[in-house]
Amino acid sequence: MEGTLNGHGFQATLEPDGQLSHWLGVDRALLAAAGAAIGDVVALAIQPVAQEPEPEVPADLREALAACPEARAVWDDTTAVARLDWIHWITSAKQAATRAKRVGSACDQLAAGKRRVCCFDPSGYYSKAFSAPQAAD
Repeated sequence: MEGTLNGHGFQATLEPDGQLSHWLGVDRALLAAAGAAIGDVVALAIQPVAQEPEPEVPADLREALAACPEARAVWDDTTAVARLDWIHWITSAKQAATRAKRVGSACDQLAAGKRRVCCFDPSGYYSKAFSAPQAAD
């Protein structure tokens, strides 16, 4: 999505919060550019983007895709939203071994022509894989 915070334009991805909604991460650079501080009341306007931005591919997945041309071809032919679901599925693993297994499984599934990750709830509602960050005291 894209929007403005106190009139300052930005583009971001709303992240699932595990409660059938989403949260917006606002970093210090955006706060500073918008002339806002934590706890301030701000003017926020958001809207969908015409084209989803390309998600940042984690290094382990990027390397695995580079080593498997068949998987990379299907990856490149999917939508940005589908790629983001694959990334969320991989990065939601709590243990390194699970993450590594998911990277391998993703490449196997993609190489077999599977364009969407199976059995992954992108809202996090059922898996509780996602949650909004807690504010520091």
